[in-house]
Amino acid sequence: MVKTIEIVGLGAGDIYQLPLGVYRKLVQAKHLYLRTKEHPVVVELEKEGMVYTSFDPVYENHEQFEEVYQEIVQILLEKAQTDDIVYAVPGHPLVAEQTVQLLLENGPKCEVEIVIGGGQSFIDALFASLKIDPIEGFQLLDGTSLHSNQLQIDQHMIISQVYDQFTASNVKLTLMEKLPDDYEVVIVTAAGSQDEVLTNVALYELDRNVSINNLTSVYVPPVTDDQILWKNFTKLRDIIADLRGPEGCPWDKEQTHESLKKYLIEETYEVIEAINEGDVDHLIEELGDVLLQVMLHAQIGADDGYFSIDDVIEGLSAKMIRRHPHVFGTSSAANAEEVVANWQQIKEQEKGEEKPESILEGISMSLPNLLRAYELQKKAAKVGFDWKEITPALEKVKEELEEFTAELDGTVESFTRAKMEFGDLLFAFVNVARFLKIHPEEALFETNEKFIRRFHYIENRVKESGKTFEEFTLEELDGYWDEAKGKGL
Repeated sequence: MVKTIEIVGLGAGDIYQLPLGVYRKLVQAKHLYLRTKEHPVVVELEKEGMVYTSFDPVYENHEQFEEVYQEIVQILLEKAQTDDIVYAVPGHPLVAEQTVQLLLENGPKCEVEIVIGGGQSFIDALFASLKIDPIEGFQLLDGTSLHSNQLQIDQHMIISQVYDQFTASNVKLTLMEKLPDDYEVVIVTAAGSQDEVLTNVALYELDRNVSINNLTSVYVPPVTDDQILWKNFTKLRDIIADLRGPEGCPWDKEQTHESLKKYLIEETYEVIEAINEGDVDHLIEELGDVLLQVMLHAQIGADDGYFSIDDVIEGLSAKMIRRHPHVFGTSSAANAEEVVANWQQIKEQEKGEEKPESILEGISMSLPNLLRAYELQKKAAKVGFDWKEITPALEKVKEELEEFTAELDGTVESFTRAKMEFGDLLFAFVNVARFLKIHPEEALFETNEKFIRRFHYIENRVKESGKTFEEFTLEELDGYWDEAKGKGL
């Protein structure tokens, strides 16, 4: 004997909208179970002689919907071992019904055949009530598990299963990540029934509406205001494409990968400056400028037919997953040091069996030379070419300083040698910085900023005196420098 659970839909409205076949199954079923009796047709069907068992009490036993659905499915599969079951759900069985999906998944495991018996979807009733055409593009989303990255705000959005004010509050907060607080949405309750209610509210009022219940959905009209769409990545992509399009900006259309190199460097340093300032608004602006450079390079790639921003994102996503097996795979990493070691090992595996000619390969010639020295030393240290403690590194600095000083006798030949010794001295200082985990580029940046602050103080003191710089001795100016230092500048 085949064990069967037949699933039918109660529709979206009243009893007159039920298909005849579904109606007969409901009133004639010997073993009928309802996910919930809170539906407009149930009272009418009771008058027609429908006898059923409702799963509403199960909702009281759990805090999470997932747990509710799991228990309902377990009960149904157990009952199906001895009886043919008819299971009725709101709307259509295959639209926004998690219990149905769980039954389709687990039924065969229990040797129970799951049959879909039909029903009218609440989506049809919603389209009719709202007078919208789905061919324009729409999304159907679950209000109980809504995430902002799902939202396509330039399409019609219908958010179902907004059961209560708590769910409505979560939906509101998620929508507010993309939409203005006063954006108008529509609360649709009991669509397609005689009790249908459509209420237009500002988004911030969504969870204050008392009509929210288990028959409630929220309709979000598509955004047509360009300014609201500015948060969308696709809108940014369109803007960059327009800038380089036939009717775009002459400057943007002329740019190449080569011509943009200097701007990427400049914008990167401005990001560092914003970080050092601790200015969040400035950081947002400067990160946007760096992103602009990425988008322009990607658009040039697309215009030339070589690559697009999709290829850039795909490559980055694949690399992040590949090089973080402790997050996306089965390996583990107890601390940041292990992460770095694993990263390096995976990176070497990606390059294949072919060994580089030199350990120092891969360090860009475009790096500022202070930073390049730092990276060269790091590479060499990985294979043991490094002191074990800082004392020899400090001694090397003293040695290089003496050699540099010895060359300062004023001749042309000694100047050339002094230049080389000065480079050696800087290189030795970088080594000390590396031992102390001081990044030399950052340290020099902070010193430059300190110099600017103190020199500004000197300028202000000179201006206050009514004299010119030339009228001051170096000792007097140095006194102002000490004043600035004393003030913590």
